[in-house]
Amino acid sequence: MNIAVIGTGYVGLVSGTCYAESGNEVICVDIDPNRIAMLNEGKVPIYEPGLEELVRRNKAEGRLQFTEDTAVAVAQSMVSFIAVGTPPGTNGAADLSGVFKAAEQVAKTVTGYHVVVVKSTVPVGTNDKVREIVTRNAKFQVDVCSVPEFLKEGSAIEDFMRPDRIVIGSLSERATAILKEIHAPFVRTDNPILVMDPRSSELTKYASNAMLALRISFINDMANLCDAVGADINSVRRGLGADRRIGSSFLFPGIGYGGSCFPKDVQALVHTATEHNLDFALLRAAEAVNARQKRLLPFRVKQHFGENLEGRTFALWGLAFKPRTDDMREAPSIVVIDELLKAGAKCQLHDPEALDNTRTLLGERDGRLSYHRLNYEALHGADALLILTEWNEFRHPNFQRIKAELKQPVIFDGRNLYDPDLMKALDINYYSIGRKPV
Repeated sequence: MNIAVIGTGYVGLVSGTCYAESGNEVICVDIDPNRIAMLNEGKVPIYEPGLEELVRRNKAEGRLQFTEDTAVAVAQSMVSFIAVGTPPGTNGAADLSGVFKAAEQVAKTVTGYHVVVVKSTVPVGTNDKVREIVTRNAKFQVDVCSVPEFLKEGSAIEDFMRPDRIVIGSLSERATAILKEIHAPFVRTDNPILVMDPRSSELTKYASNAMLALRISFINDMANLCDAVGADINSVRRGLGADRRIGSSFLFPGIGYGGSCFPKDVQALVHTATEHNLDFALLRAAEAVNARQKRLLPFRVKQHFGENLEGRTFALWGLAFKPRTDDMREAPSIVVIDELLKAGAKCQLHDPEALDNTRTLLGERDGRLSYHRLNYEALHGADALLILTEWNEFRHPNFQRIKAELKQPVIFDGRNLYDPDLMKALDINYYSIGRKPV
């Protein structure tokens, strides 16, 4: 089938590439000429494992194209997926201007029956507004549907090609049949295609991310309680996760969630509830816990070294909000770095993929931030090491080399990567989350 994807950000590029990989002919559109030029050269502007290889292969085999011209893409397609960004506004509401503009452009350029699919994460009722825009501007019959994405950065290709479920929000049998056909290759193992009304599909996306955010905030608060009473969060987590009604996913304590989805979607859901005179106190509490958790490691550092960190230098391993991505949006590392700098410290930063994005975001801060391609290089002369992201290459480091590079053997582990018994055997002062310090 011929498909247009409007927007080549994270969701649009992954979606368009995976639709092409399953045999469709896909044209991806973006208003950024530099981005389109880069993609036409086979270069991917984001880091996502496996994506660049798929883009190059499908482009070489003629199934994937990139253009700035929406009209050209839509004219060649029966289905247009809108996958533009919906950033949060100052009040927490999602900015839908990009979605509405894309819908209008598509509607004005359709040349026959067409299906417009909103894949961007949007508040309840957006599909209705898009349908109004399309009806007002289209000269042909156009059905408007929703197919929300459920991708995890770092495993987006796998998530798209083998989803737990596909959700289709549709009021049209014709459009539903077309969308089922497009998505059938991804559910050959009998995972469900769930067809529902568009408002329910829009809310399903927000509800999914909000539930995961709640689990993360819950286990982080439990970790803090373990600290207070002398319990071990790893033992509590295993006992909790063994209950089949609960499960173990997203019950790993740390320094808070970040990224482009959880913070934005939780805020948007709270805002939607407020618009309908409802107080989503549970989600507001999850936000508060997450904000507090991001400041936990600097608090521990100050407990160990004192409130004034003038003259201190700290090595930070891991900057992206999660491993296997270069995404710095809402990353806990930003808060950690700001807190350390405010206390007078310097930071030596390392991340396998997010170093350039961090430099662009934070700069040099008058020479108080330095950037290091090699993880051990970042350790040299530092007073302590802080682990902020659980990259695999950090899980089994050379601890003797860490001790040799640091001024003193101190590790603040925000992801509980290391065994406290091993740290004790190696004479390393070790602070983790929800476990007794060594």
